[in-house]
Amino acid sequence: MASSTLQLNSHNFNNPTLKSSSSSSKPPHHHLSFSRLKKIRAVETANEAEPAAAAAAQQEPAAINFAFVSSVLLPDGMPDVHYRTACGGQKLRDIMLDNNVELYGPYARPLLNCGGGGTCGTCIVEVVEGRELLSPRTDKEKEKLKRNPKNWRLACQTTVGGPDSRGVVVIQQLPEWKAHEWTYGKEPPEDEIQTVYV
Repeated sequence: MASSTLQLNSHNFNNPTLKSSSSSSKPPHHHLSFSRLKKIRAVETANEAEPAAAAAAQQEPAAINFAFVSSVLLPDGMPDVHYRTACGGQKLRDIMLDNNVELYGPYARPLLNCGGGGTCGTCIVEVVEGRELLSPRTDKEKEKLKRNPKNWRLACQTTVGGPDSRGVVVIQQLPEWKAHEWTYGKEPPEDEIQTVYV
């Protein structure tokens, strides 16, 4: 079975590119980086740039970046990943449905799910990264998910951050139907790091 590695570089979240590396002794690993320029390591900085960078960071609206990993692979064997950005303070279910991200899978018909009431357990997602941005488990989640891993959540019961929250959340859609294995890595491999002298 092919193994994939999801690489997140939040410097340029809106420009995802998929990197693939393979060797003869290991199965192919796929590295997902959100930057076209690869990762930049600054060797020298100028003091004049610091106030400008701080002012730019304050002007950016508060938002949470999402990477939704589908439970099935694309025909080329790569994971299907959908990138979205949303304001915090919303239920994860609403964010997924408003952004046309698959949530229910085979339970998408109105009579097969509870519509966000937390009683059916069909909106299960796996939180890979960003658990600190999510609300604690509710009593309904504790009851429905008592035999599942602790990083599985009901999307209808999970509130993502607050209105002023920022960060990255990586969600595995339909974890009970997942047809592939992948690992999550925050840093790209050394061969993808580029040194730039400023």
